[in-house]
Amino acid sequence: MAKKIFPIISIVVITALGLFFIFDSDSNKDVLKSTFEIDATYYDAGYVKVSYLDKTTKTNHVVLEILGMDESFQKTLSGSEFVETVPFPVTPKYGWKVHPVTFLIDHEELGKISLKTEIHPSGEPAPPIIYGNP
Repeated sequence: MAKKIFPIISIVVITALGLFFIFDSDSNKDVLKSTFEIDATYYDAGYVKVSYLDKTTKTNHVVLEILGMDESFQKTLSGSEFVETVPFPVTPKYGWKVHPVTFLIDHEELGKISLKTEIHPSGEPAPPIIYGNP
């Protein structure tokens, strides 16, 4: 009898823990969605405008990086809101997906947070944001 109960209890505990982590992850994502607004828009004049807003105003600093360029763009910015203009004279041959824009955020309450998006041309919808912990 005891041999049958142990596997059943193990399965129930593992399932409960799995469900906890799934729902906890979704609630963290909801908090991040409601706290941060980011965007990276390409304009035909040859530049990308990157914007960042922390609605709680508790950002210590942000490391902004645009990857895939001949020389990757990286800049550390302080404050809970900024707009950075980055020269981008030529549209990418293989599309904007090869130039992800990442934000490594140091936040007073939430700790270290990473956000990732893609550049999109002006007038087109923004791609989804990927939320995570570094």
